[in-house]
Amino acid sequence: MTRRIDDYALIGDLQTAALVGRDGSIDWLCLPRFDSSACFAALLGDEDDGHWRIAPQGATTCASRRYLDDSLVLETLWETRTGTVKVTDFMPQRDRAPDVVRIVEGVRGRVEMSAVLRLRFDYGSIVPWVRRSEGHRVAVAGPDAVWLRSEPQVKTWGQQYATCSSFTVTAGEQVAFVLTWHPSHERRPALVDPFESLEHSLADWREWAGRCAYRGPYRDTVVRSLITLKALTYAPTGGIVAAPTTSLPEEIGGVRNWDYRACWLRDSSLTLGALLAAGYADEAAAWRDWLLRAVAGDPADLQIMYGPAGERRLPETALPWLRGYADSAPVRIGNAAVEQFQLDVYGEVMDTLHLAREAGIPAERHAWNLQLSLLGFLESHWREPDEGLWEVRGPRRHFTHSKVMAWVAADRAVRTLEADPSLPGEPGRWRALRDEIHAEVCDRAYDPGRNTFTQSYGSAELDAATLLIPRVGFLPPDDPRVIGTVDAVRAGLTHRGLLRRYSPDSGAVDGLPGREGAFLVCSFWLADALRMTGRPAEARELFERLAALTNDVGLLAEEYDPVARRQLGNFPQAFSHVGLVGTALALGGDETAG
Repeated sequence: MTRRIDDYALIGDLQTAALVGRDGSIDWLCLPRFDSSACFAALLGDEDDGHWRIAPQGATTCASRRYLDDSLVLETLWETRTGTVKVTDFMPQRDRAPDVVRIVEGVRGRVEMSAVLRLRFDYGSIVPWVRRSEGHRVAVAGPDAVWLRSEPQVKTWGQQYATCSSFTVTAGEQVAFVLTWHPSHERRPALVDPFESLEHSLADWREWAGRCAYRGPYRDTVVRSLITLKALTYAPTGGIVAAPTTSLPEEIGGVRNWDYRACWLRDSSLTLGALLAAGYADEAAAWRDWLLRAVAGDPADLQIMYGPAGERRLPETALPWLRGYADSAPVRIGNAAVEQFQLDVYGEVMDTLHLAREAGIPAERHAWNLQLSLLGFLESHWREPDEGLWEVRGPRRHFTHSKVMAWVAADRAVRTLEADPSLPGEPGRWRALRDEIHAEVCDRAYDPGRNTFTQSYGSAELDAATLLIPRVGFLPPDDPRVIGTVDAVRAGLTHRGLLRRYSPDSGAVDGLPGREGAFLVCSFWLADALRMTGRPAEARELFERLAALTNDVGLLAEEYDPVARRQLGNFPQAFSHVGLVGTALALGGDETAG
């Protein structure tokens, strides 16, 4: 039976991540990076596509699980007829090679344990050659080599193209397994001590979480979301992937399945703001620096997303041998939306760099010249239709949010020049551009009969992205058009208390069949808009309902199905956790430090 998306927990080493199920099985892991091919892909198929399970013999699901303190170290507790055992899973922050460590410890009585390691490289398509070497198991296929060892050593055997073992633990006894990847043409890397690595990992995470400046009423939820954002950070560059997974469906059995193992510019200003407000200036600076490197070049070539190191080529391919999560095919790697034209990214880049400058992050000397170049391109192209924030695969339109973000780009340029007149630029020119965009949006995107901004010029559709109008400063929160938009979006897009991105019948707009669940970050935007328009009690009630949707270890996917009461889409989703942090900090008011 397919496990629910919210049945998984996350472990990672700040360069890649794995999903661990309640049944003790690691069903997703890409090595050595977030966007590398998976060696465990059971998440998108079945056990024959690769997994690693450690559990008591005959057991199907754990009694409980938790993260130890404020860390990414997962502890799973199993209760059996003969005793109790716990399994501690984590990935140490690496020196060179990625390791997955699983420590089995007896708590009470005597428990018979079973372990099955089924490696399948290239997303389940390649069965490696497995041999013994130096008392360990080593699996090799093409460029990949994986070593498995245990301390103390337990007996292993091959069965149905898997490495199996059976062992017993009693109270106080520990058995540690370490899985290590390296390029197959290189020597095996130095061995890590699993028990020392555990202590170091816990200490590292405690120190990092202790820097959180937020002291408000939702601190535990906020810290867990911040840890999740940190876990989705590609440490060598500072880029933050949208999610560590691909093709988890927005509709069970549907085709809305996308690869989110890349870094989106749309998330940049909201992510930077959340990190800065929570006291993480170093991470915010690293994200800003990643952004500057990624977008450098011809402004006409600005993309909506990049690889973790700023890669531009992300070709989309379907993997026909994987049936998809819950038979939701196709499974895709790469993302064709990288080729889309989206006006909003120019505003997001300008807003992010303006926010960083205001926060006191030292400006890079070339950053302003880059911004001027982006603004010059936008000046000539803002009147063009685009695919919009939601990356529709239907015809281009004049999306309201895109035009509002073009206004943001001009506005932030004006503000920057007003704050620092020594910078080169033409503030009068950018003011004129800002005013022209503002006037057109208010004329063509606003429906006076319904008192709401619509999804695009001349459209009757509503769009949750219009909730950001007061947040970015396009109009003040007390403007009747803003209040009308908030009320219209709330009435028209709410589905059992949560918000959709746009109408479920918008197939003509997004060019795709089927429907999707409620989009979680949009519901956080609604909470923010309610607070800004003078309804803090309603905002708090909505936020607390959203926070309650996290799974048992505090993680959120991209979407939620309020009918089936299950999470949908790629998991965990950075945008959802950014929304949670931002709304919690706003609701905390004076209680938030920072």
